Amino acid sequence: MTNQLDVITIGEAMAMFVATETGDLAAAEQFVKRVAGAELNVATGLARLGLKVGWVSRVGNDSFGRYVLQQLAKEQIDSRGVTTDERYATGFQLKSKVEDGTDPIVEYFRKGSAASHLSVEDFSEDYFFSARHLHLSGVAAALSDSSLELLNHTAKAMKEKGKTISFDPNLRPVLWKSEAEMIKQLNQLAFQADWVLPGVKEGLILTGQKTPEGIADFYLNQGVKTVVLKTGADGAWYKTAEGEKGAVAAVKVENVVDTVGAGDGFAVGVISALLEGKSLQHAVSRGNKIGSLAIQVIGDSEGLPTRAALGE
Repeated sequence: MTNQLDVITIGEAMAMFVATETGDLAAAEQFVKRVAGAELNVATGLARLGLKVGWVSRVGNDSFGRYVLQQLAKEQIDSRGVTTDERYATGFQLKSKVEDGTDPIVEYFRKGSAASHLSVEDFSEDYFFSARHLHLSGVAAALSDSSLELLNHTAKAMKEKGKTISFDPNLRPVLWKSEAEMIKQLNQLAFQADWVLPGVKEGLILTGQKTPEGIADFYLNQGVKTVVLKTGADGAWYKTAEGEKGAVAAVKVENVVDTVGAGDGFAVGVISALLEGKSLQHAVSRGNKIGSLAIQVIGDSEGLPTRAALGE
């Protein structure tokens, strides 16, 4: 792989054990092992579309950590920014099986994980500056104070270098000390981004605004260039600093299997298309399409398509 990357992202990956039968997790006896993590889902989706992607994290010197590294190699994601931490373990999670479109139950075992010890020490100027775009999410921001500091440091450095930045709030309230702290810190990150990709419910929490346009204007007034809002069954709505705005209808899905990963799939579509120089309308349409594919399968990244499967 060449040193030049299209996208770099920062986050935590965990081993994920998905129950093979529906029902209470306590009753499940068999599980399928997968890898999970919002930023890794995005990295995987972008890599499958042929972009050169780097993922920065920490994993433990354990079987779960080796499994994560194996999955990176399998997806051809650059792992030079991943540190194997001898002190702390790789996190894991248990996930219930659902087939009716309801949200699965997920239990996390991540407290004190290797990735929660990400810090500014994990910032390599040469490595990050070899990429033209940085993607950040609110999950990595919530892991720890040191991880949040890394994200802010990286965003500032990349912005000063003229790189583009995207941000998906990806709210995880249980990981924050308070809702007020979550709102403050995530908005501070969002204000540094060029493209902000919240869900409409997330936007309401973060901005206090009740309409897509109100949410968009909140960020556009802080220097963000483009805001794309996921509006659930309606699809998505966007507005730019130049005043361009519009709605893109959702792709109808007959059988919703597992909603986890839909937002990550949406981000893959928007980011990949914008980096290819496509119109914003095209990018949002691709986001809807890939998001719809993600919710038709069990697992966080199984539905993310290759370029050939995307068909455009």
